[in-house]
Amino acid sequence: MKHSVILLPLVVLIWVFLNGSVYCQGPAVVKIGAIFTFNSVIGRAAKVAMETAVSDVNADRSILNGTKLELISEDANCSAFLGSVGAFQVLEEGVVAIIGPQSSAIAHMISEIANGLQVPLVSFAATDPTLSASQFPFFIRSTQSDSYQMAAVAELVDFYEWKEVIAIFVDDDYGRSGIAYLDDELEKRQLKISYKLPLPIQFDPGNITYMLNKSKLLGPRIYVVHVGPDPRLRIFSIAQQLEMITTDYVWLATDWLSTTLDSFSPMNKTSLRILQGVVGLRQHIPESSKKRAFVSRWRKLLLEGLASSELNSYGFQAYDTVWTVANSIDKFVKEHGNITFSFNDKLQKIISTEMQMSTLKVFNNGSLLHKILLETNFTGLSGQVQFNQDRNIVSGGYDVINIDQMAIHTVGYWSNSSGFSVLPQENPQRDQKNYSRLNQKLNNVTWPGGKTERPRGWVIADDGKPLKIGVPFRASFVEFATKAHNSSDMQGYCIDVFKEALKLVPYYVPYKLEPFGEGHSNPSYDGIVQMVGNGVYDAAVGDIAIVTNRTRIVDFSQPYATTGLVIVAPIHNSKSSAWVFLKPFTVEMWCVTAASFVMIAVVIWILEHRVNDDFRGPPKRQLVTMFLFSFSTLFKTNQENTESSLGKMVMVVWLFLLMVITASYTASLTSILTVQQLSSPITGIDSLIASNWPIGYQVGSFAYSYLADNLYIARSRLIELGSPEEYEEALRKGPKGGGVGAIIDELPYVDLFLSKQTEFGTIGQPFTKSGWGFAFKRDSPLAVDISTAILKLSESGELQKIHEKWFCKMGCPGERRQNSEPNQLHVISFWGLYLLCGVFTIGALLLFLLKMVRQFVRYKRQEKKSAPPSPISSKPHCSQVIYSFFDFIDEKEEAIKKMFTQSDNPPGPVG
Repeated sequence: MKHSVILLPLVVLIWVFLNGSVYCQGPAVVKIGAIFTFNSVIGRAAKVAMETAVSDVNADRSILNGTKLELISEDANCSAFLGSVGAFQVLEEGVVAIIGPQSSAIAHMISEIANGLQVPLVSFAATDPTLSASQFPFFIRSTQSDSYQMAAVAELVDFYEWKEVIAIFVDDDYGRSGIAYLDDELEKRQLKISYKLPLPIQFDPGNITYMLNKSKLLGPRIYVVHVGPDPRLRIFSIAQQLEMITTDYVWLATDWLSTTLDSFSPMNKTSLRILQGVVGLRQHIPESSKKRAFVSRWRKLLLEGLASSELNSYGFQAYDTVWTVANSIDKFVKEHGNITFSFNDKLQKIISTEMQMSTLKVFNNGSLLHKILLETNFTGLSGQVQFNQDRNIVSGGYDVINIDQMAIHTVGYWSNSSGFSVLPQENPQRDQKNYSRLNQKLNNVTWPGGKTERPRGWVIADDGKPLKIGVPFRASFVEFATKAHNSSDMQGYCIDVFKEALKLVPYYVPYKLEPFGEGHSNPSYDGIVQMVGNGVYDAAVGDIAIVTNRTRIVDFSQPYATTGLVIVAPIHNSKSSAWVFLKPFTVEMWCVTAASFVMIAVVIWILEHRVNDDFRGPPKRQLVTMFLFSFSTLFKTNQENTESSLGKMVMVVWLFLLMVITASYTASLTSILTVQQLSSPITGIDSLIASNWPIGYQVGSFAYSYLADNLYIARSRLIELGSPEEYEEALRKGPKGGGVGAIIDELPYVDLFLSKQTEFGTIGQPFTKSGWGFAFKRDSPLAVDISTAILKLSESGELQKIHEKWFCKMGCPGERRQNSEPNQLHVISFWGLYLLCGVFTIGALLLFLLKMVRQFVRYKRQEKKSAPPSPISSKPHCSQVIYSFFDFIDEKEEAIKKMFTQSDNPPGPVG
């Protein structure tokens, strides 16, 4: 009894010590599972990378405190069923976390199992964006989600200004979800996936050939390929056989292609020849000393036969994933002690029936380990390892690669925060878009066929069916568009513009013009536009006005003719006027002409006053003579003659100017007195609306809806007219005789109508601004190419030549209408003559003044010599000199010369 009392405390003390030692040391072994397809492009690199990572963790004494990390791998064999079985097998071993799988479809299945047993599932390769944290709380993604990749693809399409793409994808969770996200990203940029071509999961060359041949019948030539890694590159091999990797095509590939190419051995790089011009994405792995050391180490593994594949981005991420799990387990053990499992009550009920799952246990602290995993933040081989709120690794961006001349070239970089750039930004602002399209830049890309110019990305569908193009079959104003006599061909001004524009489109466009309407009356232009919007016609060509309601359903080309609504009304003669003689000149012209007469009068008086007796005498007489002489030149009745050389020179120039002015005045006045002038009680659209008169419009024109819906004119006032003859009859009758007070129509029709009429004219200027264009189906690239061609026609003058061909055989309508109105003469028309006259006049005046100054100086010197010496010398004031100068000028030239002669020849001595 005594020994037992002493022994009992000793046993308890030893038990406590041993338990404390075990608790402090942690478990001897921690198991983690890995489920992936061993024999795959990703799996071959990932298997070696994860085994190397486990070895590195176990060799590092600073982590897990001596606890051995054990990796239990199971082959999923690309099967969701086998992957699920593998998940149960590794869970039976008591793993605390599962790495993988690489397949998104398998990840969906295993995530449900991981949720049930509260074991974190960390995938380094499942990129399906629908693997969401809300549905699978224990799922963590240590690679980039396809939501980022599809944003990069959409921005690449937008960067090169393409509008439509064709998506080729594998028909599973990975393919469908990725393309769905691409569709959303394109829609944000007003782009779209025109056609989706799904391939079976186990697709073969027959499936690919069928899909690609089917796509050749479509218009878009931008292909986005989103499938799993394929070492045989079957899609591109068959595309090359079908001659689809040529200058008309663009091939964009998601990161499956870069993963495949990076896994090739140098000997297999020859297969790059079939990828000429392909552009793809690669997950960006920043350069670092760790990365370079691991790549060097991998090469040794290849040489030793321990690795069978080159390293790809998923290999780096698989290595970092093992370290992520190991660091989290280390932190968990230090904070929470030993790792424990327990049975689940629901599983116990299943075990008591048929299924044998007695070995499956719930990880008691799985949620704690999951939380620690999400707090990971370290720099690994693949860059910064850190998870966002969606439990995805923070995106590090993508490299944009281009295959050219059997080599892979990096042409730029994309990140969600900075967009495209030539150089990578290693520290982007995470998940924040702070860039504009203007800042985007990539290096030059070599496209299929070896061209560096951006491909158009769209061709006319190669299905042997020409484009159906509707043309209004007009019954009036047939010069614009109608059906040729005794033929099914369409002809007219609009048709010629379209045909000339097609010649400048850089590809062949098969088309067929189909008349719209019966030809007895003008068709509804809203109707033909609606048929284009509904897909009955591929396009509509004609005199189609570009108005707001039509732009909502179709795309229009660049306007090829400027137009607008104008008012046509009767006119009458108003040439009787008491002041009609003032109309040839503008007010400015009259003022300048009057000022010229005054200037000439003053200059001639100055030049003639000293030498011509006609310009001397009392001041009143000189003033009258001066102005009479100037104004009498107009009628050539002046009695005075100029005697000075400078005066004669000025008069020659002045008379020439006067001859041109009088001739122009006579011509303009003749035109005013003989040409009919427009006059109407209607002064504009406001007065027409207020008049309550009936208003005519052309049947089929948008003018009807514009007047009724925009100007709120009662529909009962709007009278439908179908031809120029009906225009004339309605205007002649007038509002009181059952006709109309005015007609509102588009300017080209009005010009053509008035070219054959003299009793009608336009009132004011066009009160709407519009244009004629060709209508195309929504997002049709042909609309852009036709617009470019129309601009070229306009710049080259070809558009004007087509207009003159149809409307200027007897003079252009607009020019004839304009020339029927007299134009007043403006100063700008004669500024050259006025300038010439002014130069000569001022020049003559300056020469005269110089001569006078020289004579005055000589006169003063002689006066000083002849004057007796004075004891008081005083300097004359400036005002005295000026007065003396004017007195000198007022003297006759003959008297001054006589004085100078006497001074130069003094009389000799007498006797």
